[in-house]
Amino acid sequence: MRCRNEPLKKDKPKWKSDYPMTEGQLRSKRDEFWDTAPAFEGRKEIWDALKAATVALECNDHELAQAIVDGASITLPHGSLTECYDELGSCYQLPVYCLAPPVNLISERSDEDPSDNPEPTAAPKKEFQLKVRLSTGKDLRLSASMADPIGQLKKQLQAQEDIDTAHQRWFFSGKLLTDKTRLHDTKIQKDFVIQVIVNPQAPIN
Repeated sequence: MRCRNEPLKKDKPKWKSDYPMTEGQLRSKRDEFWDTAPAFEGRKEIWDALKAATVALECNDHELAQAIVDGASITLPHGSLTECYDELGSCYQLPVYCLAPPVNLISERSDEDPSDNPEPTAAPKKEFQLKVRLSTGKDLRLSASMADPIGQLKKQLQAQEDIDTAHQRWFFSGKLLTDKTRLHDTKIQKDFVIQVIVNPQAPIN
């Protein structure tokens, strides 16, 4: 029996963590789930699509999330990603912490730690390997410095993977990064991963 399919709801679930959680702890918890989820059951490409949809939702891009769900033929009986099915009838359940931050999230953007301040722009460029994870499930590394704008890194990714810059959406910590955002503005650290959603709806010439 095929279950009914509801459109994806815009409202995010509200929940409270057992303990006040920092943004870093939330990110670690999510990464741990997504790293182990494909090992439970179900197909890896469906897990990848669900992950891309949660990132889009967190950035309030509801249309993109719906397009990703539809494109992967995922059925939502309750209009929520907490319980969904692929076309073979396999059930996928996402924990609430992957869909929204808790109401008792602790913001780490405090002024208490002066070491968080970005380096002055006069500082020499220090190159490092930036980890990038595509929505197709592929992991890459790009040579970057903290002063690089995202637009420049998109061009580097285009040269490496032949993905048009117009089809790339870069996210970090649930926020969409604009072309003019520089890496030091994101407060990214060297071992963190930037998510890149490759927009499946390429313009037709």
